Amino acid sequence: MATKGNSGENRTRGSMSLFIVVGLCCFFYILGAWQRSGFGKGDSIALEITKKTDCSILSNLNYETHHGGDAGTVDDSESNFQEFKPCDDRYIDYTPCQDQMRAMLFPRKNMNYRERHCPPPDEKLHCLIPAPKGYATPFRWPKSRDYVPYANAPYKSLTVEKAVQNWIQYEGNVFRFPGGGTQFPHGADAYIEELASVIPMDSGMVRTALDTGCGVASWGAYLFKKNVITMSFAPRDSHEAQVQFALERGVPAVIGVLGTIKLPYSSRAFDMAHCSRCLIPWSANELKISALKDLKFSTITWILGIQVYVNRYIMEIFSADGMYMMEIDRVLRPGGYWVLSGPLINWRTNYQAWQRPIKELEEEQRKIEEIAKLLCWEKKHEKGETAIWQKRINYDYCQEQDTQPTMCESTDAEDVWYKKMEACVTPYPETTGPDKVVGGTWKSFPERLNAVPFRISSGSIKGIGVEAYQEDNRSWRKHVNSYKRINKILDSGRYRNIMDMNAGLGSFAAAIESPKLWVMNVMPTIAEKDTLGVIYERGLIGIYHDWCNAEDILLEMDRILRPEGAVIIRDQADVLVKVRKIVGGMRWNTKIIDHEDGPLVTEKILFAVKRYWVTENVTSSP
Repeated sequence: MATKGNSGENRTRGSMSLFIVVGLCCFFYILGAWQRSGFGKGDSIALEITKKTDCSILSNLNYETHHGGDAGTVDDSESNFQEFKPCDDRYIDYTPCQDQMRAMLFPRKNMNYRERHCPPPDEKLHCLIPAPKGYATPFRWPKSRDYVPYANAPYKSLTVEKAVQNWIQYEGNVFRFPGGGTQFPHGADAYIEELASVIPMDSGMVRTALDTGCGVASWGAYLFKKNVITMSFAPRDSHEAQVQFALERGVPAVIGVLGTIKLPYSSRAFDMAHCSRCLIPWSANELKISALKDLKFSTITWILGIQVYVNRYIMEIFSADGMYMMEIDRVLRPGGYWVLSGPLINWRTNYQAWQRPIKELEEEQRKIEEIAKLLCWEKKHEKGETAIWQKRINYDYCQEQDTQPTMCESTDAEDVWYKKMEACVTPYPETTGPDKVVGGTWKSFPERLNAVPFRISSGSIKGIGVEAYQEDNRSWRKHVNSYKRINKILDSGRYRNIMDMNAGLGSFAAAIESPKLWVMNVMPTIAEKDTLGVIYERGLIGIYHDWCNAEDILLEMDRILRPEGAVIIRDQADVLVKVRKIVGGMRWNTKIIDHEDGPLVTEKILFAVKRYWVTENVTSSP
C-alpha cells in the first residue's frame, strides 16, 4: 500500500502491499502471545508531553497513561466507522496460530502439533482481544527483568513445577525471576561468565544469539549485560506461560519449536546458538548408524560404483539423525558458536541422577559428537555439563574430511517460510581464499550497526548498493528524530519492546538503538527483496512473517499492542485515511500529520494511541 520512507528503493506492493508500521510497545504476530505490559493502573510517574501547538505537534494525542480513561480526543472525521466489539473473556490469551485445541488435530511426530497452524478465514476472530482484569503498570527495564505484575500474566503453575530450579517465584502481587535455571542454579550471570571465558562476548564480536527451548528466557535476559541480544523461543505446551513471561520481562521471545519446518530466520544469522536442557532430540532417530556403518566394509561395496552409493546412503542416515543440528548450522554464522549444556554432556558423572541407562547416554553423546564432526564444527570446550563447538569460517577447512555430508540442493538458502526442514547441510558461499571468512570478517558491535554489510558490499542483494544503503540510514535517522519531536517519551524507557513490521534494511532499528529498548524487525514474506540477512549482519534481530489484508493486520496489531501503546504508520494520505477509519472502531485515538519535509510531500504519518481498557470495563460479546 506504500513505500517505506524515502529510501530510494521501489517497494510498491500493489494490492498486497504492506502498511509501513512501527508498533511502539507492541509485540509481533508470530509471538502468538498477548503482551500486556504497557503503562496502566498504578502508574505514578508523570510523563510530560509537549503542549505546543505548532504543525509538528499532535495537540489531540496524549502519550501519558490514563488508567482507563481516553488518551485524547478523536477527530470528527472518524465518526463514521465500524465498531469492533470486544471478544469474549475466554479469548484473553487467544493466539490465532497456536490454539491448543487445533494443535491436537495434528501429528505429534517431530513436534508437528506444536508448530504454527493458523485458522481458516471463516474461523478468524473479528473482535478486540481484551487485556485481563487488573492489568497493572509494568516495571521499567532493568527492573522488569526481575519483576512482573501477577495480573499481567496470571499463571502460577511454573512457580510450583520449577520451584526447586529457581526459575520464577510468586511474591505478593508480583512474580520474581531470580535469574536461575535448571542448568544454572547459581544464577545466569555465573553461567554466562563461564561461556564468556571461551566465547568473545565482552569484545562485542558476539552480538546475536539464538536460545532454543528458552524457558522464561533468563539466559537472554542476562545477556543484555554483555550487549548481546537474544532471539529466544519455546513451544506453547504445558508451560504455556513461559514465552509470555519472557515478553513481560522485556526480553525478545517467540512461540516456536524445532519440528518439521525450517526456523523463520535467515541463513548465517546468529553469532551464537544455545541449548540448556532444551529437551531437543539432537541425535534422535530410530535407525542405528552403527549397523549401517558395517555395510561399508561388506564385499559388495568393492564393486565398482557401489562404494559411492553406500557412502551417500550412510551420509543420508547421518543427516536424518542430525537434522536439527543441521538447521542450527544453517542459521549459525561461519565462525559462530553452539553451546550445549545439560544431560548427555558429562553423562559419566551424572547418569545415576538422570536415571537413564549408561549405554543410552553414551550412544546419544557419541552421535552428537559424530554429527558435529560431520558438520565440520570444532569442539572448543567441555567442562562439567557444558560443551561448546565453533563452526568453521569457510568450507575449505572441511574438504579434507574423510566423510562429507549431503549438501542441500536448493538454490535459495533464504527460502525458508513454511519449507520442510531438510536432512542436508546448507552450502557455504564461496570465498576467495582458504583464510577468508564467509560473509566477511566479523566486526564488533556497535561498529557493525552502521557499517556496510557484506551482503550489500558484495552485491548479493540486487538493486541495493552501498549508496542506497547509506541513504536509507540517513532517511531513517531523519524519520526517528521527527518521531522523537512528536512523541517526546519515545526513548525515555517507557517503550521497551518495539516492532518494525516491514523492516527493510533495519535502518529504523539502527536509528533508534538504545539500551532502553529493542526492536523486532519483521521481514514480510511478500517483500520484493529479502534483506533479513542484512539486518542480522548489523547486529539486530528479526524474523520472517506473512501479513494478510488490512483489517486482519490492524486487528492483530490491536491484539498484541499494549493498552496505551503507540503506533506509527507512514504511507500515502489516502491509505492513512482508510486506516484511520478502520482503527476508529478499535478504540484507537489517531492523528495524521505532514511528512517532516513539509505538506507538499504526498507521504503522511499517522500517529495512534490505543486506549486503556480491560475486561472489567466492557460487556463481552461472543
